[in-house]
Amino acid sequence: MTAVPNTSALDGLKVVDLSRVLGGPIAGQILGDHGADVIKVEPPSGDETREWGPPFQEETASYFIGINRNKRALALDLRQEEGRDVLMRLLAHADVVLENFKTGTMERWGIGPEVLRERFPALIYCRVSGFGAGGPMGGLPGYDAILQAMGGLMSVNGTEESGPTRVGLPLVDMVTGMNAVQGILLALHHRSRTGMGQFIEAALFDSALSLLHPHAANYALSGKLPKLTGNDHPNISPYSSYATGGRPIYLSVGNDRQFARLCELIDAPDIATDPRFSSNGNRVKNRAALREVLEAVLASHDANTLATKLIEGGVPAGPVLDVGEALAHPHTAHRQMRVSIGDYTGLGAPVKAASTPASYRRKPPKFAEHREEILSEAGFSADDISALTQKGITPDKRNI
Repeated sequence: MTAVPNTSALDGLKVVDLSRVLGGPIAGQILGDHGADVIKVEPPSGDETREWGPPFQEETASYFIGINRNKRALALDLRQEEGRDVLMRLLAHADVVLENFKTGTMERWGIGPEVLRERFPALIYCRVSGFGAGGPMGGLPGYDAILQAMGGLMSVNGTEESGPTRVGLPLVDMVTGMNAVQGILLALHHRSRTGMGQFIEAALFDSALSLLHPHAANYALSGKLPKLTGNDHPNISPYSSYATGGRPIYLSVGNDRQFARLCELIDAPDIATDPRFSSNGNRVKNRAALREVLEAVLASHDANTLATKLIEGGVPAGPVLDVGEALAHPHTAHRQMRVSIGDYTGLGAPVKAASTPASYRRKPPKFAEHREEILSEAGFSADDISALTQKGITPDKRNI
């Protein structure tokens, strides 16, 4: 898919994105994909993820490229009062400001949510933080892997052999960014009725805990701590990856009817009538024995062929693909989950709106790429911009 005009739901919304790294920037990209004009404001040294490689493209790391499309870029030194004055000029025409500085930083600069609410009552202020401002850990910085550990996620991910294991992607950061978008959209709806903005906070700690289903529900009801079960589902069986004659296959069999159908399709109907496997409860109790008999049969099957046969036959199943195979899958192309703008290639927006689809208008920006354009729109003259550059307030090159 190539770049298309902006016809999306948030067309006309202006977002000033002061955030760096992942939780905030992915929220900004989601808003940009759905039509918002997102101005990415970086410090003079740049967003640190520009360095998080290899691989690099023109000295910018893939990490930055993956979460910063549909944004215009400006560098601004907010440590200086004149830099904060420039920000005020930008916010005068903005609907949303998004930041993920360490809690208290904006307040120390005199531009925290209370100050901005007084000056711009319709502005929606969204903060992505580690732990929120108050409480025993209030104001402390948060990082994805730390919150995976503290939030209980690692305790249910892994096997007895591996021990607690981090999920192999920055899950908490990304979900926090999505929660930030939810909060912004809720605030926009509230503003449409009242005319007033509000302060929104999405904390990594909260987001990590929110992901604990069904483990938190199980613990609340039974009082028993969940155990490490690897790929096994704690409440359902067979619901795991299983060895075949080739690559592993993942089975997600949610009821007795599907289990009987599974056994029929792999030409082993007797397994379904075994008393040890007659109900989901029995299958969970006897999951090790069930794995043994299933894998003995699956050893004669190819995972790709079998998975297609099963899912078309009503049994949820899929081969375990690597990243390259998943991205090259024909259904990935059909769902428009890979997009391109010139030499940029990225993941598509997962939300498909029939009347107001996502649009891909700008590839991830170079450092301060749109400096003059953004400042001119805010009313700065060419001489003003030149002076700001000379003072280092709005640099056009990274200060590294």
